[in-house]
Amino acid sequence: MLTIKILGSGCANCKRLEQIARKVVEETGTQAEVLKVTEYPDIMAYGITSTPGLVINEKIVSYGRIPTPAEVNTWVADALQSADSSLTRR
Repeated sequence: MLTIKILGSGCANCKRLEQIARKVVEETGTQAEVLKVTEYPDIMAYGITSTPGLVINEKIVSYGRIPTPAEVNTWVADALQSADSSLTRR
C-alpha cells in the first residue's frame, strides 16, 4: 500500500492536488492512503519551498505547482513498481 501526502495549508491549489491524487488512486484501483499535511513545521520538514507538495512513500515528487493527472498516475505507477521490486529482493 502506498502513502500519498498532500503538503499544504488547505488552499485551493492544495485541495485540487488532493482531488487529482484521490481520482488517480480510485481510477487505477491502487491501494493507497491519502493524507493531508497542513501543519507548517511538518511541511517544512520536507524541505519544500512552496506548496502544494506531493509526497509518495516519503519521496517528494512535486511541489509549487499542480501536476497533471497523467503525471500523478506515472508517479504512482513508479512508486508501485519500486515497492514491488523491493519486496522481490527480500
